[in-house]
Amino acid sequence: MASRKEEKERRRQERLAWERQQQEQSRRRRLYSVGAGGVLVVAAAAAIIIAIAAGGGGSGSKGVAGQKLTVKAADPPAQKLTDLNAAAQAADCSLSNPPIEGRVHTTKPVKYHTNPPSSGNHNPVPAEDGAYAKSPSIGHVVHSLEHGRIEIQYRPTISRKRLAELEGLFKQDQYHMLLLPNITHMPFEVAAVAWGHIAGCKRVTNSSFDVVRAFIQRYRDKGPEFIP
Repeated sequence: MASRKEEKERRRQERLAWERQQQEQSRRRRLYSVGAGGVLVVAAAAAIIIAIAAGGGGSGSKGVAGQKLTVKAADPPAQKLTDLNAAAQAADCSLSNPPIEGRVHTTKPVKYHTNPPSSGNHNPVPAEDGAYAKSPSIGHVVHSLEHGRIEIQYRPTISRKRLAELEGLFKQDQYHMLLLPNITHMPFEVAAVAWGHIAGCKRVTNSSFDVVRAFIQRYRDKGPEFIP
């Protein structure tokens, strides 16, 4: 028969074993909580990335940027006409409202049916607002139109004087605007583009600036997906 001392030692050992078991279970619970939390963080981050890619990002969202224009701005010709149709007629510029070609996000090349493109499937990341010396790819540029941006696109061979004046016009009101060289070999020396709308001038004259001004006032922030 065990002595009182032995019985006491046996109970002490049982208590120690029970405490070790509880400590081990507690440690495992903490590890599980940390691991589960890490999984949730990764999942949340992935969800944000997917949402940005699928939803269109925006220029409030961070977009893709190209090489910024460094030409010194000059004052544009003074405004004479404010009505878009009258300004286009006076400047011998064309106005068109081509059918919408789609608005699905894709990283594959897209064939556009207007020049410059005014709608269509496009890259998931838009081009940022700003004045460019080197344009982002056309898929990024079209995405910006979907967000209600106005793009003033100029032929790369435009005179430095006219480019400086376009830069001056851009700087007078840069809100939700892009100024960039055309990369689609458009038939215009300058064109103002919005989602589903184009004003094209085969030659830049003083009157062309009224066309661009009136176009901006009519179509800015009129895209199907407004992104502040």
